[in-house]
Amino acid sequence: MDRSVTGGVVAVEALVEAGIDVAFTVSGESFLEVLEGLRRRQNAIRLVTCRHEGGAAFAAEAFGKLTGRPAAVFVSRGPGATNAAIGVHTARQDSTPLLLFVGQVKSHSRGTEAFQEIDQAAMFRPVAKAVFEPAEPAAIYDTVSEAARVTVGGRPGPVVVVLPRDFTEAPVAEVGRGGEAIEATSDALDTGPALALIRGATRPLVIAGEQIAVEGAHTALAAFAEALGAPIMVAYRRQDVIDNRHPAYAGHLEINRMGFQLDALAEADLLIAAGSRMDGITAADGALPALGQKLLVVHPDAAVIDRLNADGALQAGAAAGLHALTAALSDHRPADGLLGWRDGLHKAYLAFSDPAGSSTQGAVDLAQIVAEVGRATDGDAIILTDGGSFARWVHRFHQFCRPASQAGPMAGAMGYAVPGALGAKLAHPDRPVVAFVGDGGFLMTGQELVTAVEQGLAVTIILCDNGAHGSILQGQERRFGKAAIYGTRLASPDFAAMARAMGVAAWRIDRTADFAPAFAAAQKVDGPRLLHLITDLRDIVPFEAGPEAV
Repeated sequence: MDRSVTGGVVAVEALVEAGIDVAFTVSGESFLEVLEGLRRRQNAIRLVTCRHEGGAAFAAEAFGKLTGRPAAVFVSRGPGATNAAIGVHTARQDSTPLLLFVGQVKSHSRGTEAFQEIDQAAMFRPVAKAVFEPAEPAAIYDTVSEAARVTVGGRPGPVVVVLPRDFTEAPVAEVGRGGEAIEATSDALDTGPALALIRGATRPLVIAGEQIAVEGAHTALAAFAEALGAPIMVAYRRQDVIDNRHPAYAGHLEINRMGFQLDALAEADLLIAAGSRMDGITAADGALPALGQKLLVVHPDAAVIDRLNADGALQAGAAAGLHALTAALSDHRPADGLLGWRDGLHKAYLAFSDPAGSSTQGAVDLAQIVAEVGRATDGDAIILTDGGSFARWVHRFHQFCRPASQAGPMAGAMGYAVPGALGAKLAHPDRPVVAFVGDGGFLMTGQELVTAVEQGLAVTIILCDNGAHGSILQGQERRFGKAAIYGTRLASPDFAAMARAMGVAAWRIDRTADFAPAFAAAQKVDGPRLLHLITDLRDIVPFEAGPEAV
């Protein structure tokens, strides 16, 4: 027996066989043999050592979101696992493939309140797609192989693999091969009930969601919209599922909808959820579909379909379902006035997203800055946004014209954007990566800029600093009055100086006019860069909004 072949080494071999080529970690003694396996296979898997487990998980989530392929995350038990849980929750709500490996206490110590022990299965089961733990060291290869298949199957999501320390340290005589990956197949879809709903509608409206991005079904979505003649609105933070210049595009469903969107949603007699799970923001906390409004769902997850209690459903991948419907609509003629309605909504969206119509009270106009980023990167950039109301400026004024060009947490998690930028750059190293983050979110995970320096990742961070948790402060003021603002103001450090101390090129921007030359200079830096914008607390959002924001 070759005693150098341990369970930890075998776990890495299973990942290599599954095609995993990027991994993130905050190292721990509970998986030293896994680290040894990664050292041996560094020609096949790039390992990125992060400074916080939450940052590692966010980076992996962005990588998976933008490629459709999972990255692996390795953390230790207890504190490491709990820190990483924020990324698991984000990946679940965003339908993103991700593999989290947790080094657990030794198997014979389970249930004894061992050092840093937590019941990982009990903790992660509510937020993960699945939790696996091998029954013995010899089962590690097959367990990891199965986890890699499950994370991308159907509706993708995060899968957690718990690896007891003694299992990864044990010698393994033989390695299973787990069989070939199973290709997803489907029988001919019965489109009859769905077609009956479509043909009976005079104002159908498509709500396109995360499965379009996951499956790369952008062309299928556009073809379906053209065959149907209907407008498309996109689910929260899924603006890149269709070219925003397409005549069917009618905007993005945030918490606060614009008048033209509210009118259209009220007029629609059929909503078609194309690859959308109709998350809380997209569905306005259950207000959609409205009373008397029919709902057709195209989604691979039976649990999503059952929860939505739709009038009709195609349980299928978004691409397969939309292709089938488009083929069946080959002789379809849009209802009278439908194309005019669609075109009018697109025109309203274009007017709404024109930065020329923006005005601010402070000296830094985020509308103009967002527009400049689009111009300077020729629409090729991957744009990330953190949790925070400043993201609405990006959502409104940036046109997403390419697939895999947007990453932001549907779950609204703060601290996503900086580590997410690392994952995005690793996913698409030849494309510009620009991350917008607030002062609050940056101080949660901004230390991952050190990781960017170490890895030589040329990402651009645009830090919007208004010295407050802006949307929450706004909610306080609206509900209780200005005198009741409490617990929501923040004392900001000199972020540019912080960045420079980490080896990052940095600029401070106090006026809109200063941004374009600074951004141009930043793009010439071979490494990470940060632009610190001093924004005005009166300019929390670019339009009149309600008290809530994510």
